[in-house]
Amino acid sequence: MAEELFIPKLGQTVEEVTLISWQVKDGEKVGLGQAVLEVETDKAVFEVEATDSGYVHMGPYKAGDVVPVLTVVAIIGEKDEVFSEPTPAGTQEKPAEPEKPVTAPSLVEAPTAPAPKTKPTPEMPKTAAPTKVFASPRARKLAAAEEVVLGSVTPSGGGGVRVREMDVRAYLAAPSAKASPIARRMAAEAGLDLRSLHGSGPRGEITRADVEMALAKSALPSGQPVVKSAPLPPMEVAEKLPLKGVRGVIAERMGISVHTTARVTLLMEADATDFTALRHKLKTEKESDWGFAPGYNDLLAKACACALRRFPYMNARLNGDVIERLARVNIGIAVDAERGLYVPVLRDVDQKDLRTLGAELRQRVEEIRSGKISPEHLSGGTFTITNLGGYDVDGFTPIINLPEAAILGVGRIAPKAVVRDGKIVARTMVTLSLVFDHRLVDGAPAAQFLQYLKELIENPNEVTLTL
Repeated sequence: MAEELFIPKLGQTVEEVTLISWQVKDGEKVGLGQAVLEVETDKAVFEVEATDSGYVHMGPYKAGDVVPVLTVVAIIGEKDEVFSEPTPAGTQEKPAEPEKPVTAPSLVEAPTAPAPKTKPTPEMPKTAAPTKVFASPRARKLAAAEEVVLGSVTPSGGGGVRVREMDVRAYLAAPSAKASPIARRMAAEAGLDLRSLHGSGPRGEITRADVEMALAKSALPSGQPVVKSAPLPPMEVAEKLPLKGVRGVIAERMGISVHTTARVTLLMEADATDFTALRHKLKTEKESDWGFAPGYNDLLAKACACALRRFPYMNARLNGDVIERLARVNIGIAVDAERGLYVPVLRDVDQKDLRTLGAELRQRVEEIRSGKISPEHLSGGTFTITNLGGYDVDGFTPIINLPEAAILGVGRIAPKAVVRDGKIVARTMVTLSLVFDHRLVDGAPAAQFLQYLKELIENPNEVTLTL
């Protein structure tokens, strides 16, 4: 019997991939573990390997197609076999019910009161088409009898991709999902099954943010976030680029951030003369020994870590109805790549020296450029830095990287004429843009954080910023 080749799960948040290219020809013989095709997630490019030895018979999928995970894209078997589309695993076939005879209404009926006037029910957002679910026949039978949606059941078979009967029974036996009151109310109003969500709160509790994210995803076509607007006037189009892949994920997450946070921006100019002098000194002294020249982002990460430790209310997130101040300082650095914007996360920045941080950041950037970045290195941040100074941008208002409380925008470092002791002198200046969520932090405390960060830049301590 032919072996099915399907798109594996490539991370907890990956729901679909874009097929980049087939590495073999249709009908070609392959060996176990040989690369058969390349696919791209919202984070990186992966190879899908042959799960058996034999002849590959491809399905109707070509480069550029967006395919849900666990989709069977080919079979590996004998030379004379052909690919046939498997029955969608998410559907449950039931025997046709006999037609009910049409009966005439009773001649004697109790008088009925007029139907009360009800407000029209608002139309719920259409959910994306469900992806295929692998399940055993016994699991399907039990799910159909108990009216359980197989996609809501956590699979344990086949390496965590196939639903077994015991998984369905565990789902039925599980108590109602733990959720905050506001999350439970929102889910009830939207008709959302809480048991289908994975809670991000304490002990797996489902929070308001989890429900908002699920509703936002269900309101959008899979992989294609769309901004509804009035019909556009006809114009000559030079090129059409689908809003999918990395670009689609960015559009979805930034849209959710804008609509769910109470954003406030603080702008502050800092004298970076001594800061640039320190960077030049470190570059001269350390480049040959370290193998790289320490950069401004390395020093800014250390400065932000110091500020976050001093003002822990900025190193926080909103979890349902609770503001959580986080124990670790994990700083994300925005990186522009050919496939879009990435934010690799440097963990425990306050506990690492500048050399270690610089080496880690350069390794993450290289992995991004080559498309080999691991999803675990793109999550878990508590604060983000985005630097557009290299593009001659003076100041800007970045969008908060949820669920973080704030993000720092850094403009170009350039000489300016400023007043010092009543005299006009040339100093090297930089504009800092702190965007924070007013739901978690008030303006004055956020200003104190930014003011302290300014002091660290204007009076840099080499020991503090390098060790």
